Order: sequence, then C-alpha cells, then structure tokens
Amino acid sequence: MLPLLAVLTLVELGSGLVLDTLRETLFEFPSLLVLVPVTIGMGGNLGSILAARLSTAFHLGLLSFSPDDERLAGNTLATVGLALTIFPAVGTSAWVLQRLFGATELGLGAVLAVATLSGLALALIAVVVTLGATYAAYRLGLDPDEVVIPVVTNTCDVLGVVVLFGVVRVLL
Repeated sequence: MLPLLAVLTLVELGSGLVLDTLRETLFEFPSLLVLVPVTIGMGGNLGSILAARLSTAFHLGLLSFSPDDERLAGNTLATVGLALTIFPAVGTSAWVLQRLFGATELGLGAVLAVATLSGLALALIAVVVTLGATYAAYRLGLDPDEVVIPVVTNTCDVLGVVVLFGVVRVLL
C-alpha cells in the first residue's frame, strides 16, 4: 500500500496546484469557492459508497463484472441518481449562504446549473474510476476494501476541481 499511497499523495498535490491556477475565478465568484470543498468531498463520498457496495458484493461472491450484471448496473444508477439529488441541494445551499453574507454575484440558476452539471460529471467519473479500480484489485488479487477507496477519493479530489472549473468555463 505504501507505493500506492505515495502516488496518491502526489495526485493530491496536483489538486492544490490546479486550485492555485484558478484563484482569480474563485475571487470573482465566491459562490464557487463554497462549492469547491463540497463538490470534491461529495464526489469522493459517492465513489466510496459505490466502492464499499461493490467490495461487499465481491467478498460475497455476487459480483461478476459482466456487462449484464444487475448488481453493477443498479449500483451505478443509484450512484448517479444520488448525485442528481444531492448536487442541486448543494448548489442551492451555496447560493443561500452567499446570499446571507451579501455576495450575490451569481444567480441561483447559474450556481444550481454549475453544481448539478459538475456533480453529474463527477459522479460518472467516480463510477468509472470505482469500477476500474475494483476490477483491477480483483484481477491483481488485492482486497478492494484496502485499495479502491483511497484511489477513488484521491482521484475525485483532483478531478472534482478540474470538472467544477471546466463546467464553470463552459457555463459562465
């Protein structure tokens, strides 16, 4: 695990570097600053939930990694569905907080759209990374409980920042 954790530490440093390059955008739109930690945290949480469910199914011998595996499809849809319910609430909450503190540079629709689209994209990325890491752990004879969650959370931290600001660049 030490080599994996060392690589993941470097990946986390990359997330900080990406955030640093986007400092001006964050100062221009403080609502986005509120979204950053929540978005990357929720992306990692969604991936971790999926990883835990897949790992349990794997240990019980119920996971087949075939395209017609209902357990795989159901958990994937549940993860995306959860993202589609949580991220609009996150966006609305970020906007309300900014409104309470007097910073209303973005309208509710814009913050809601950024939060929802970035959350959906991040959920899809979390699904792909989780499925890939779980399958890789299975093929390498590793315990998915020990490998997948650190990989997913670190990847979602970095990609969460990239996705959030990619959506911002497209929408704003």
